[in-house]
Amino acid sequence: MLMKLLQLLLKIYCSVRGMFQTERMRKLKIITLDQYSEKLVSELHEKGIAQIDDISERVQQNPEWAQLLSPSKATSQTGKVSSLLMKTTGLSETFGNVLEGKGSIKDMIKSFVKPPIPEKREVEKLDTDGLVNRAESVLNEVESQTGVIEDKISALDGVMTELQSNKELANKLNNFDLDLALLSDTKYTTTLVGRINVENALKFKEKANAVTDNLEILQGPNVVSDGKKNKGNKKNNNEILIVITLNEYKEDIYSLLRKYEFEKYDVSGLEGKPSEIISYSESKISEAEKDKEILLSELKEVAEKYDQDILVLKEQLEIEKERNEIFATFGQTDKTTMLEAWVPLKKVVETTEVITTSSEGHAIVEVEDIGDNDEDVPVLHNNNWYAKPYEVIVDMYSPLKYKEIDPTILVAITLPFFFGFNLTDAFYGIFVSIIGILLYTGMGKVNNTMKSFGAIFIMCGIWAIIMGLLTGGFIGDFVPRFLGVPLPTVIPAIDAFKQPQNILILAIIIGVIYTNIGFILGMINNWRYGNKKEAISSQIVWFFLEAGIVFLAIGFMMPSIGIIGMGIGIALLILSLILLVWGGGLYALMDIFSFMGDILSYARLLALCLATGGIAMTVNILADMVNGMVPGIGIILAIIIFLFGHMVNFMFQVLGGFINALRLNYVEFFAQFFMGGKNNFDPFSAKRTFTKLKEE
Repeated sequence: MLMKLLQLLLKIYCSVRGMFQTERMRKLKIITLDQYSEKLVSELHEKGIAQIDDISERVQQNPEWAQLLSPSKATSQTGKVSSLLMKTTGLSETFGNVLEGKGSIKDMIKSFVKPPIPEKREVEKLDTDGLVNRAESVLNEVESQTGVIEDKISALDGVMTELQSNKELANKLNNFDLDLALLSDTKYTTTLVGRINVENALKFKEKANAVTDNLEILQGPNVVSDGKKNKGNKKNNNEILIVITLNEYKEDIYSLLRKYEFEKYDVSGLEGKPSEIISYSESKISEAEKDKEILLSELKEVAEKYDQDILVLKEQLEIEKERNEIFATFGQTDKTTMLEAWVPLKKVVETTEVITTSSEGHAIVEVEDIGDNDEDVPVLHNNNWYAKPYEVIVDMYSPLKYKEIDPTILVAITLPFFFGFNLTDAFYGIFVSIIGILLYTGMGKVNNTMKSFGAIFIMCGIWAIIMGLLTGGFIGDFVPRFLGVPLPTVIPAIDAFKQPQNILILAIIIGVIYTNIGFILGMINNWRYGNKKEAISSQIVWFFLEAGIVFLAIGFMMPSIGIIGMGIGIALLILSLILLVWGGGLYALMDIFSFMGDILSYARLLALCLATGGIAMTVNILADMVNGMVPGIGIILAIIIFLFGHMVNFMFQVLGGFINALRLNYVEFFAQFFMGGKNNFDPFSAKRTFTKLKEE
């Protein structure tokens, strides 16, 4: 019986310990013959179970390694693959733009709620040369059809740009009823056309007369591109100026005009009156737009035919590019290739088998244990289905340090609870959960981050429903105000509208508990890494301080043990002060205020709880007042106020609630123990969205 109990306790301990542990990692040192290196890399890439470590710098910097190895290089086909990938990406973007068009709001919502899931096409396993040949064949076939269409579209765009420019210039000169061809330079005269400030125009005239009398100046009001006169104030008003002079004075006059901020217009090539040019340009632009629509329809037909082929080819080239570039992280000799890889402990055997099989046994694999203080070890979370979505929350803060305690499970428990405590409105919580479900079942199917946030929002919404029902929040005080009955699920002791002081006490208790959990985790981390002084003076000290406060309180409240309790309390308080000074000097005494601030930060749970309920109640009161005060349309106005007010309150409170839930974890909790590392585990993996390899 005792043995069974011990075994059960051991299983519970291992299970609990596993929840706070990241995956144990191993480093593999691999040497294989050059002739097998490409196949080995390809198989590792498809399996996606190892992170390749870059050893090229060590090969150069370590004298011992430099005697045996030289840095490897990306394969000779890398440049060719990259060039083909650029072409394919360009075609893919062109096809995407043509096929997407100007999607409506309905289409956007549909793509969010039910995004299209691409069907994977089976492809053959090709070597680099085979893929290059296939890519060139596909691209030649597609470009032979798209090239002509794109050239015509480009030519039309150029024509429309020129016509639009002519139209805008003609609009500016629309007040001059003359053939613009007359403004071209002649053998003896120069004509300068442009815009100038009215005051500067007067100054120019005065100065120009000193240059030459052979000068003709035409003036007209400035007209903006829509054909209307500029109605700016007099100080900033501009006008059109046409200056005709002899060629010998051209430079002097133009220099003088530039001095007065003259903006020159190029009228060369324009023929006809401005109104005629405008009419002609509009007619030709309309024709060009129709021709462009026809060409775009033709391009869309080509896109519909080849879009999937291009997406498949693009993915294949991206994978091949990664495989070719990874060789630059290896070391090499005349006949061998050496690489290193990080692998989760439970995947070591599988990885070794892949290496052995792909190299036909011509490979040496050395498995290296890792020290606790190795900062270069990539971190891979090891969480259950419930906590896994919250890994993104932890990683947003910082990657973990290898072998430090993983707080993801605690974040998974507290973040939605804190959110629900902040929001405390069951009806709002229902909408948060619906948003989460839409994210999870919609974008979550094609994006893992969206899937994670979908799961997080579902739980946040559930906790908001629970806390709302318990504290009396359901669209504020909607139930008692409009239905005339109390919400039956409310616990009177924590009714947000009647007993806010109890909610404050509850928030502070939660803050004390969660902060102490942070101290325990920090103590374990520091003790494990040999920082015992830090563990005592930064974490354990606060337990002495808290115990001292508790004993002092008991001494005051219970006279029978008053002196003893107060004596123990004072002794513990003095001990805590000594430990603080021992760990960080006199300045460390200021940490007491930080400790108090961390605890009091949890009072924001009450603040946001009351803010949600208070604003919701105010909206309800206003809607009720308008309905009673305004005859006839009062009910309509009340509904508008009700819907708009609660919509705005919902958006602000959800945002504030989530930010505060994050803050309580990031600032108040993580600050007590989080060490942080350099990087997460990033496996060398072939990311296949549109393709899958044919089974051999």
